[in-house]
Amino acid sequence: MSQSSTTPSKLPSNQFDHFYRGGNRIGALRHGPGGPMRPEEWIGSITTRFGEAEQGLSRLSDGTLLRDAIKNDSDGWLGADHVKNFGLSTEILIKLLDPDQRLPVHYHPNKAFAKTHLGLDHGKTEAWIILEAPAGSGVGLGFAQKQNKEDLLKLVRAQDSAALLASLRRTEVQVGDAVLVPAGVAHAIDAGIFVLELQEPTDLSALLEWEGFAVDGIKDGHLGLGFETVTDALLLDPLTDSEFDSLITHNVFSGGALRSVLPLKSDGYFRAHLAPGSGDFQAGFAVALVLDGSGSISFANAPEMGITKGDAIVIPHSAGAFAFSGANAIVCRPPLAELARVAP
Repeated sequence: MSQSSTTPSKLPSNQFDHFYRGGNRIGALRHGPGGPMRPEEWIGSITTRFGEAEQGLSRLSDGTLLRDAIKNDSDGWLGADHVKNFGLSTEILIKLLDPDQRLPVHYHPNKAFAKTHLGLDHGKTEAWIILEAPAGSGVGLGFAQKQNKEDLLKLVRAQDSAALLASLRRTEVQVGDAVLVPAGVAHAIDAGIFVLELQEPTDLSALLEWEGFAVDGIKDGHLGLGFETVTDALLLDPLTDSEFDSLITHNVFSGGALRSVLPLKSDGYFRAHLAPGSGDFQAGFAVALVLDGSGSISFANAPEMGITKGDAIVIPHSAGAFAFSGANAIVCRPPLAELARVAP
C-alpha cells in the first residue's frame, strides 16, 4: 500500500525562511538543518503560508504532499466522521518555533473576523508547549491595561516598540508550561524560548511593531486590510486574572500517565496528549513528535514503526488504534467536533 493511501509516515523536515532569526534547536531535535533565518518548522501541514501557493505544505517520506494524499483518500486519512464534520481540513497546524530574537507584538483574528474580511473558515487561536526556556524568559499575553484604538494606532504608526512591548501583561515561562493564546489577544515571546505550537490551520498574523525584523510591516503587517480595519480583530481589554490563569498550565511533563497537556479551553481548537513511554490512542488522524527516548508505535491496522527522539510521524485514521512504547511523544490531534462547532 502506498503512503498516498493510508500508511503512517515519518515526515521530512519542512522549514523555510522567515522574517525573524532562528537558533539551532529545531536542527538539533529534528536532525537538521535549522539555520539563522529558519526559526520555524511546519509539521503535518496542509496549510500554506499566507499568500503562497505551496510553501508550508508537508510531504510524506515518499515525497507526496500530505494535502494531496488526504484528497485522494479522505476517509482513510481523516475518518468518515471527521470528513462529515470538517471536510478535507485536518483542522490543525503544528509548528516548532525557535526564535533567536524576540517575536514582535502581534495578534491573530478569530473565526468571525476571518470569515467576514478574508473569506476563510478559520481564525488563529494557538497554544504553546514550552520545550526549552532560558532562565527568566517569558511571554507577553494580552494588554496590562485597557487600550484605546486610536491611541494604539498612533503607537503603531510611530513604531514605538518600547511602548507596545511595555503595554503587554508579562509572565515568565519554563519547560513544561503550556499557554493557550486566544485569537485577538496581543502577544510576544522572548528570544530563546523553544516552542511546540498548535494552532488553527491558517497563517494569519497582524503586527503592531516590527523594529529590528526583516519585514515591511507597513506593507505586510495587516493582512492586506489596512491597520484601521485589522485592529478591529484585536482585544483591547485586558484579560481578567481568572481568564489569564485559565490560559496557562504548568508542569505538563511531570508524572507518568497519558494526559492532556493543554488548558481545557483548547479542545474546541486542537488537542495534545503526552504519551510518556507508553500510551494508547483511539483511531484518528494525529501527528506525533518524539521528544526523547527510542521505542516504537504499534498500530491495529499497520506495521509497527520504530521511533526515536526528533521523529515526527503523521498517523492516518485507517491505521487504527495505536500505542507507544519506550519513547516520550506529544500526540497532536484535531478538535472535538462538538466543541469546535461553538468555539469562537
